[in-house]
Amino acid sequence: MRVVLLGSGRGSNAAAILEAQHAGKLGRAKVVQILSDKPDAKILELGPRFDVRAEFVDPAPFKTKLEGEGETRFIAAVNAAQADLVVLAGFMRVLKLGFLNAFVGKIINLHPSLLPSFPGLDGIGQAFRRGVKITGCTVHGVTAEVDGGPIIDQMAVSIEPTDTLESLTEKIHAAEHALLPAVIARLSEG
Repeated sequence: MRVVLLGSGRGSNAAAILEAQHAGKLGRAKVVQILSDKPDAKILELGPRFDVRAEFVDPAPFKTKLEGEGETRFIAAVNAAQADLVVLAGFMRVLKLGFLNAFVGKIINLHPSLLPSFPGLDGIGQAFRRGVKITGCTVHGVTAEVDGGPIIDQMAVSIEPTDTLESLTEKIHAAEHALLPAVIARLSEG
């Protein structure tokens, strides 16, 4: 299974996937490319470190969504990599129908809450401020509804009375780094 990672930031989830691959724990999946919509994104630095092609793809003309010429460039880049699976690893743009239709059933995302609770931005902060006792992370299929696609798997994280937003964030990130590579490995085995 050929995997393409899309990211916009520091790449901690992408690093977890690549480390799992390096350790032989990614099943039959192989990350073949990293694409970013930010030319200076830290995720691009993972390419040389893990011997994976990494490149910036110009997302213009929009700032928060992938549409128009930018969408066309991303579709071409994913197609050139012959991707079987597209993993959104901190990709901070809303995907539109052109991209979604080009890769139906082949796009997954990681969200830092137990969906359907706390979709959208700041899932960890939303859960913390709400005072829930259990939150976590979700890997889901990507559809036109933001964070509304079918749930593939989840990992729960308890919120302890002593937790701060910072400590909860660390716990959620640790859960994400375990869950996402495990889901990719399972998907690669069919």
